[in-house]
Amino acid sequence: MKKQKIAHIETDDLDIEEIELTDELESEDLERTIKLRLRSNDGDTFDQKFSLSNHFLIAMPTMNDPIFGGSVVYICEHNARGAMGMVINRPTDMTIADLFERIDLQLEIIPNSHPLGQRAVLFGGPVQSDRGFVLHANAGKYSSSLQVSEDVAFTTSRDILESLAAGETPERLLLSIGYAGWDAGQLEKEILANGWLTVPADLRVMFDIPVEDRFDEAMKLLGFDPLMLASVAGHA
Repeated sequence: MKKQKIAHIETDDLDIEEIELTDELESEDLERTIKLRLRSNDGDTFDQKFSLSNHFLIAMPTMNDPIFGGSVVYICEHNARGAMGMVINRPTDMTIADLFERIDLQLEIIPNSHPLGQRAVLFGGPVQSDRGFVLHANAGKYSSSLQVSEDVAFTTSRDILESLAAGETPERLLLSIGYAGWDAGQLEKEILANGWLTVPADLRVMFDIPVEDRFDEAMKLLGFDPLMLASVAGHA
């Protein structure tokens, strides 16, 4: 499989040098990709009513982590083996049109000047940051998709990009490089340590709100003023 290097990708707080993009964004199986983080842990029990799938993680304003500080993460999977999701408010300096050009995929119907082509590719997290991932409204069937909810799916296969190039995919989508992952029990510990606030996800915030406003809009779902949250208070 051919690889191409992107010389420089930036976010507001993160500078990533020499990221490699595979010529294809596909995985042989989405499960194989995700299980690199959600490893088998036989014997553990997990009550699905406590799952944070289809929720936002909102970083506490006091979080100083250079990657996750100020971030909103959409959780795609959370179970006894761990959790994974996508940071939805960390744009890189690369657009979708730039990405398509780098992987030799032509925007056949959508011109490079189309607003969709000019959307920023997101930094989705530090795991597999040489891979592409698409979070999208539930439309179409693709070869490697994880159904998160009735309304949202998470796809890694190249066929969704080919559909996007042909103008056949929903415009409600986010394309990222990398994803965020937690081992078994790790996310729970971070929440108990007041690292994150949680709230059920809102598709409007995820897809319709400008990326720079998503943190504040996600916080509004809780009714919190971020400036009034003390470092020792992870919940109301």
